[in-house]
Amino acid sequence: RAFPNPSAIGIGLAGLRTEADRARILGLSGQIWPGIPCLATNDLETAIAAAPVIPGSKPGSGIAARVLVLSGTGSCCLGRGVRGKTVKIGGWGHILGDKASGFEIGLRALKAVVYYLDRDRSWSLLGQRLLRRLLLNEPNDLIDWVSKAPKDQVAGLATEVFEAAALGDSIATDILTGAAASLAKDAVVCARAVAGKGETVQFVFSGSVILKQPRFFARVCRAIRLGWKNAVFTPLQEPSVWGGVQLARGVLSQKNRSRPIKVSSPQKHPRTAAHEPVAGWIPESTAVSPTERRHPRTMNLDRMSVAKAIQVFLEEDALLPGRIKPHAPAIEQAIRLIVRAFKTGGRLFYVGAGTSGRLGVLDASECPPTFRTPPAMVQGIMAGGSQALWESVEGAEDDAEAGGRAVAFRSIKPRDVVIGIAASGRTPFVWGALAEARRRRAKTVLLCCNPHLTFQPGRRPDVLLALDLGPELLTGSTRLKSGTATKLVLNILTTLSMVQIGKVAGNLMIDLNPSNTKLRDRAVRILCDLTSVSRERATRALESTRWRVKDAWLQLSLKTGRGHRREGAGS
Repeated sequence: RAFPNPSAIGIGLAGLRTEADRARILGLSGQIWPGIPCLATNDLETAIAAAPVIPGSKPGSGIAARVLVLSGTGSCCLGRGVRGKTVKIGGWGHILGDKASGFEIGLRALKAVVYYLDRDRSWSLLGQRLLRRLLLNEPNDLIDWVSKAPKDQVAGLATEVFEAAALGDSIATDILTGAAASLAKDAVVCARAVAGKGETVQFVFSGSVILKQPRFFARVCRAIRLGWKNAVFTPLQEPSVWGGVQLARGVLSQKNRSRPIKVSSPQKHPRTAAHEPVAGWIPESTAVSPTERRHPRTMNLDRMSVAKAIQVFLEEDALLPGRIKPHAPAIEQAIRLIVRAFKTGGRLFYVGAGTSGRLGVLDASECPPTFRTPPAMVQGIMAGGSQALWESVEGAEDDAEAGGRAVAFRSIKPRDVVIGIAASGRTPFVWGALAEARRRRAKTVLLCCNPHLTFQPGRRPDVLLALDLGPELLTGSTRLKSGTATKLVLNILTTLSMVQIGKVAGNLMIDLNPSNTKLRDRAVRILCDLTSVSRERATRALESTRWRVKDAWLQLSLKTGRGHRREGAGS
């Protein structure tokens, strides 16, 4: 309240990774400083913005790109070309990444000293320094300490590694040599991504590990020079927050200050970037989706007797098969695509949000025990991830880019099939996935409960299942009729696809996975029905084939003369 209003705001926040993160920061800024233009990004962007601009660092001149090389408690490299192309390596945190960080150097030191104690039966100089620093008495004490130590305390051990290396400790020297090589390699990879071969790149260094250790700094520079000849090295002198000021100044130079301004997020993986906006893929609806209309039979649901309400619910659900039946040709077309995928080594993916996503995950999870399929053969992709299976994840279904990334990181290929499930038919997460799947030439199917969709040319899925189920009994609650109909369709898709690839004989599951007592009893009964042998003989055959029903059936068929009898597609 006392601070004067700024003319512009630049915010660099550690951990800001997604558009949802950015939107929350911009929203809070708008509440505190209404009408003041704000740029929100991560602290890597502010660090690189704080670096001094050296002569010629503009498009068309000498400096083609900047690469931030950060090594403190954590580590990361961020490259940015003068034309705005950005790439990031690292920044995954101390468990998954942070190569050549203070934490990794400290942890490697702890691992190394105990390893060489076991191997050489001698306690190194580095080990002595670590015990002294931690006020521990013997190596065994390190076990309990490291299991409870916070990240910054482990990172603090890096100073002991640097000092031990200066005294000639070979273990410490090896650790630092490896750390320097690793950091330099990532920096050069960033440079290659944002600058052309032979162009000059300014490498900006930040973080206490690299700035407070001159020998380590020189070692990293030498390693970078081996991989990138035209390198300019700049230690960051200003604090990272100064970059926030610089970015705020950039906001003021924008012509339209009323429009939110943001810095592009570093790409985690270059092949996941959308080639065109997903918004153009989302179909229009020429009328309100039936699921959003009020049902005339339940206008007084809150005053209806429980007995009457039950009757209405059951009567409405009884109408669903008739509403699905006209779509049988499209369902058959989808099954043919799935069977072709399975027979050529392809996979089936369900993509959805909310109830639709949960039903997809459920159907996928039932395939391995029912048909003994590999877990990768049928997969569910849920907006918001596993957490969204049991609770709502705010904004997950509206993130189209996340849907595209989910498909890209499953390495969807042309022989795969991706089925988007969305009651409205317009869920951005689902369409982000379908658009990326189409770009990768996979077959696509949309299962929805909105018959009023219109598509842009070339963006209609290969198969469209747009069911018209009428209004929900509870307006907009698609977990009711829409969810029931979706479950029916998914049951048909996977069951009949598995039949077509030989996992069913008659109406018996000959490839189920008998993983418990109930299923083993079922396996015995299936084998008895197929071969007419006794339960004891069927059990012995199953035990000899490690409870693979199809193998046991073949074994007994050869002995009894009762061959495989199939209708329809061959196995």
